[in-house]
Amino acid sequence: MALTLVIGNKNYSSWSMRPWLALKAGHIAFEEVFIPLYTGAADKQRILDFTRSGKVPVLVDGDVTVWDSLAIIEYAAERFPQARLWPEDRASRAHARSISAEMHSGFAALRNECGMNLHRPVGAIDLSAEARGDIARIQQIWTDCRARYGKSGPFLFGAFSGADAMFGPVVHRFRTYAIEVAPVVRDYMDAMMALPAFQEWTSAALAETIIIEKFETA
Repeated sequence: MALTLVIGNKNYSSWSMRPWLALKAGHIAFEEVFIPLYTGAADKQRILDFTRSGKVPVLVDGDVTVWDSLAIIEYAAERFPQARLWPEDRASRAHARSISAEMHSGFAALRNECGMNLHRPVGAIDLSAEARGDIARIQQIWTDCRARYGKSGPFLFGAFSGADAMFGPVVHRFRTYAIEVAPVVRDYMDAMMALPAFQEWTSAALAETIIIEKFETA
């Protein structure tokens, strides 16, 4: 039985993008269930029917339900070890999990000021000192990973991993808001944007016509 992944709008839902990208790039078969966000009680109830958290994404694997993006990636890594969603080396795997957890729990200013919206025309905005600090820290993470593991591939740990999936929406944010980045960071972004799974998500997001006003920023 294939997995079922419940997601929100591809244009806006950065949390949905993360496990979707991990599963797709990891060649793990799944059925996609799309529930539009903020459209009323009926769609909210559809989400609640999958999980009492009332939020997407949600992964259903038979009688197992997993909610939360990082938990889904961890589950998929255990369930499908052939996908190699974490580095094989223990120290590298710990590093990948650490930066993934930092992404999961941090960078609130960047998220709030640079919401994911692929339809938004590319252009810079004024950012707070906190958001600029988030951007600097993310570039530091990416630069360090590329320096350590760059010889084995174009992603953060050489081959694509769950860490790349966790930072995937940030690539869109940096592009959309015309964030100035270092050359090594630009190279990493280019590698992510060339990833077939990343391109598939992007194309589907750009094809969406649903507008969520609360996520539309200048």
